[in-house]
Amino acid sequence: MKIYNKLIDFQATGNAVVTTGTFDGVHVGHVKIIKRLVEITKKIGGESVLLTFWPHPRVIVSPSNDDIKLLTTIDEKSEIIAKLGIDHLVILPFTREFSELSSEQYIEDILTEGLGTKVLVIGYDHRFGKNREGGIDYLLKHSDRFKIKIEEISRQEIENITISSTKIRNAIINGKVQIANELLGRPYSFSGHVVKGRQLGRTIGFPTANVQVQKNYKLIPKNGVYACKIILRNQAYKGIMNIGNRPTVDGIGRTQEVHIFDFNDDIYGEILKVEIIEFIRDEIKFDSIEKLVTQIKLDCEIAKKLLH
Repeated sequence: MKIYNKLIDFQATGNAVVTTGTFDGVHVGHVKIIKRLVEITKKIGGESVLLTFWPHPRVIVSPSNDDIKLLTTIDEKSEIIAKLGIDHLVILPFTREFSELSSEQYIEDILTEGLGTKVLVIGYDHRFGKNREGGIDYLLKHSDRFKIKIEEISRQEIENITISSTKIRNAIINGKVQIANELLGRPYSFSGHVVKGRQLGRTIGFPTANVQVQKNYKLIPKNGVYACKIILRNQAYKGIMNIGNRPTVDGIGRTQEVHIFDFNDDIYGEILKVEIIEFIRDEIKFDSIEKLVTQIKLDCEIAKKLLH
């Protein structure tokens, strides 16, 4: 898959099968659309193109809203899409100026001239152009003029996709990662550098990697203890993770600390990926370090059974 960060870098052939959207999470609903795109592409002997935008349009449209959290970074999204058989991923910079394009300009400048769209796979409710003035009715009415064939995604499919996105975010926020993972079709994950913390875990026999998530807009699950898999140096490990403020040891600030089973290497500064498999319990404050250690041992046993 080729990735383009500027439309000018894409060489339009006039045989592109295109779909467009934010595709945050690239969940099972999105995958269904992408697979249809790939099928149509093979059928007509074209080239599949997925057009997306970065930063997320809501970040530009509502810059004062600090509550916007995303399921995937642009790198994560690209990595997932690359595995689905797409030929070209075009990532357009979403700016205030771009949001001012009329629907006519969007079709002519982006879809027709920029991408050379032959077939457009689009939802019944998809809107585009300034003030979201353009839609599928407009495209169908003028498809002959633009020489673009429209492949419509039904109301039911779109509603399933919308419900999935909402459900996934709510599930992650509430620690219901099994539901999120089912809708994503894979474990929810995040990546980050291992940074030095207070190193208290070592003193109680459970060394942890303090993972600093790379992007502040990445959605992190609610505080608690989770069974997880860790990808480090292209190898997979099992472990547990605590998300929270570590109240028993008077922790300051929210952290993501991972204890990797049967592992004791120095990995400060390295990047690891955490795949969250299942929620074990809420974060709680214990009366003593001894009680905390007892609970961590129990958490580890539970995690090992869940990860078996």
